[in-house]
Amino acid sequence: MKVYLVGGAVRDRLLDLPVGERDWVVVGATPDEMLAEGYRQVEGDFPVFLHPETGDEYALARTEVKNGPGYQGFRVECGPDIRLEQDLLRRDLTINALAMDEAGNLIDVCHGEDDLREGLLRHITPAFIEDPVRLLRIARFAAKLGRWGFRVAHGTHRLMKAMAASEDLMSLRPERIWREMGKAFTEPQPWRFFEVLHRCGALERLLPEVAAGMGLAAGHGKGEPAKAVTALKRVVAVTDDRVVRCAAALFGAVRQQTDPELWMDSLRIDKAARLLLNDLLHFNRQVLGDDRAEPLLKLVMRLKPQQQPERFRRFLLASCGLWPEPMITLAPHLELTGEIVAAGAPPDLTASGLEGRALGTAIQAWRVARLEEALRAMGASN
Repeated sequence: MKVYLVGGAVRDRLLDLPVGERDWVVVGATPDEMLAEGYRQVEGDFPVFLHPETGDEYALARTEVKNGPGYQGFRVECGPDIRLEQDLLRRDLTINALAMDEAGNLIDVCHGEDDLREGLLRHITPAFIEDPVRLLRIARFAAKLGRWGFRVAHGTHRLMKAMAASEDLMSLRPERIWREMGKAFTEPQPWRFFEVLHRCGALERLLPEVAAGMGLAAGHGKGEPAKAVTALKRVVAVTDDRVVRCAAALFGAVRQQTDPELWMDSLRIDKAARLLLNDLLHFNRQVLGDDRAEPLLKLVMRLKPQQQPERFRRFLLASCGLWPEPMITLAPHLELTGEIVAAGAPPDLTASGLEGRALGTAIQAWRVARLEEALRAMGASN
């Protein structure tokens, strides 16, 4: 039995990037031997196991042969006779087909180290075209490595265009699309995820509402930068919060929907991102461009800055990315409103004997008056 560190951990180590998850390939072992060593099998009879102490994934060396439609239509073969080189050749990109033995020696059967130096995202064999998930993965790697000049190799782009036009593309489930998109939002240049999918023609087929909301028409990506991409770049410059980045990228698509909740559900957008997108929709429809005290108070009370400070912070960050010019004025007003809401009611009101709705109405009137006075003072000082 021999064990090799493989894939992203080797790639990132060679690029001097932080190494996150570590994946390992085991050569010369059987499933029974792995179980006897205390490893836990991940699911069913798939040959991937979890280390009993570290939780790292240890996969038996395997080959995959296309035998059906979609990204799940593969026959997997594993066993002690499968060589490391065979396992590496089944992978997607040359830079992900690197391995390192226990002594730290590099095994590079696909010239991935050369492509790391050249900054190329290149497929290994024509079998790349058999799995549509690889379109999403290469787009995510462009988001991860684009800041260092990585680009899709011309031959790989030709294969991607053929994949984007295939029936297999539509076998991708929303959960898998959202999984890769969600990861892309954590990368240094998440907008490249959408640009790469757009340029090969996959974005319009997989996520037509997103393509339209970003202003990415069918074609080769030429023309002016899309508004939503520009907004995404603005928020990336100030926060690594995945939820804020997601909202900046998808708001243009969400606001075009007659039923935003249904659309977000169909895309499997998670709870935190949906909450922020709904807050932005409410702001866009009822408050944006209206800096009077009463609508500002209603909005801020909806956001609950005391109880949910992260929600309020995310809203301000996303709004500044989407509407930079109006928010020059509105952001300080919203922060001031949040301070007034957080201050609570004055003692004379709470001791007035008012109760229930009457007390709530009096407190709201006091907040409106105080905010109006503060906004006038702020305007006078400017």
